[in-house]
Parts: sequence; C-alpha cells; structure tokens
Amino acid sequence: MSGHSLQQTLLPDTRDLLADEPGLAVLLGVEAGELSDLPELMAAALTACLPESRARAWLRGLTVELFRHDAEVLDTALDDLLVTSARDDQPGGAPRVLLFANGYHALLSYRVSRALWSAGREELALAVKAQFTRALSVEIWPQATIGRGVWFDHGLGLVIGQTAVIEEDVSLWHGVTLGSNFVDMGEGRHPKLRRGAVVGAGAMILGPVEVGAGATVAAGAIVTRDVPPGHVVTGPRGTDRGAGRFAGFVTLAELKGRAE
Repeated sequence: MSGHSLQQTLLPDTRDLLADEPGLAVLLGVEAGELSDLPELMAAALTACLPESRARAWLRGLTVELFRHDAEVLDTALDDLLVTSARDDQPGGAPRVLLFANGYHALLSYRVSRALWSAGREELALAVKAQFTRALSVEIWPQATIGRGVWFDHGLGLVIGQTAVIEEDVSLWHGVTLGSNFVDMGEGRHPKLRRGAVVGAGAMILGPVEVGAGATVAAGAIVTRDVPPGHVVTGPRGTDRGAGRFAGFVTLAELKGRAE
C-alpha cells in the first residue's frame, strides 16, 4: 500500500473515540476491543450504516475478508478518507469522518460493490449496492468507474449511472445526478468527470458529455453539453460562464506528499 499517515493513526485514534463514548458501541454496533486491524475497522464502520440484522453481520464478515485480500481496495478507501477529512474540515478528523460521514460511507459502499463486480460476483455486487441504496439514499452502480481521492459532501441523493466515469480528485455535493439522456444510449451513455472537477448540489449532468479537468458545474445546473477544462457552467441551460477563478481543493497527491 502507498504510505500515508492513516495507516498508523486511524485504528488507535478510532479506538480511543469509541472508548471515550460508550454509547457509540450501542448505536454503531462497534466495540473498540474487537477491532484488531484496519480491515475490521473499515468493515465495521461501513456496515454500521445498515440495520442490525443477520444481513449486517454477514456483510461485515464479507467486507473484512475483501479488505484483507485486496490491498488495493483498502488503500483506495484510505485515500478517499484522507481527502474527505481534508475537504470536509471535520473537527476530529479521519475517525469522525469514518464513523459519521454519510458521503464517505456512500463512496466506501461503492468500493465494496465494485470489487465484488470486478471479481465476477455480479449478483452479489448488485445486492450489496441495493442494501446501501436503501440505507444511505444513494444509487451508485458498481459498473461505474470512480478514481481515488473523490469527495462526496453529504452524499444524500447521489445517482451515478452504470457507465459514468469519475476521475481522481472530483468533488460532488448532494443530489447530483450523472444520468443518461434516453437518446445516446450506447455503452458510454453517462457523463465523464475529469480530474478535479467540482459539481454543486442538485446539478444534473445527462448523457455522454465530458466535464473537463478543473471545471465547475454550479448547484442546480443542467448540463447536456461538454464543459471545457476550467470553465464554470450555471443554470437550467448549463450556460458556460467561461474560465472560473476557483483554484480547486487540495489534491490527493498534495495531501500524501505532506504526510511523507
């Protein structure tokens, strides 16, 4: 795994948080003493989103094994957590994001369903996706391609279609739809968001359009045409306002460089 500070600090810091507030064990079903490694911690935090049941216990075990046997998935999840903790400006840092941030849970649930899909367990991937769709109010298809260091702020109401592509360092607010347009219905019928793009709350990006690197789609915009890199689009007609002044958020590479 690529080295960053969360590999050393996340488990002990989260254990301390759980130990300091005993009520968390009741509400989340996560006991500090039962967490022996990062795979157990990540699986417990994710499945705490589901109602207490046999299904939650079974999925927790499955997720632990997935993280233990696929170091790439775990490493990607830690990168997502590092970025979310920085952009969210959450007091308490990574442990609180891991336990309480709905947007991070939505992204982590995708990482699990995507890994299952890639391993050929397609029906199970869709079943896992459906469980978290109901729990988190998101719809992220495991066939979508999502890069590292993505941030879902709030996460509620996200819809990400099957052929969507989201590159590294993209940020999405709640209520964003990456959907098809019912006209261009080929294999690449959903949007592509290039590195560092930012999409505001309630925006709809429809069809096989490309939002360029560093571009900004304002809250509530409806986009059906390509957005040039660095440009800003606004409004129900996706009006191009030209190059924007927003410099973007701190990147995953920058954050990992600081921790080395």
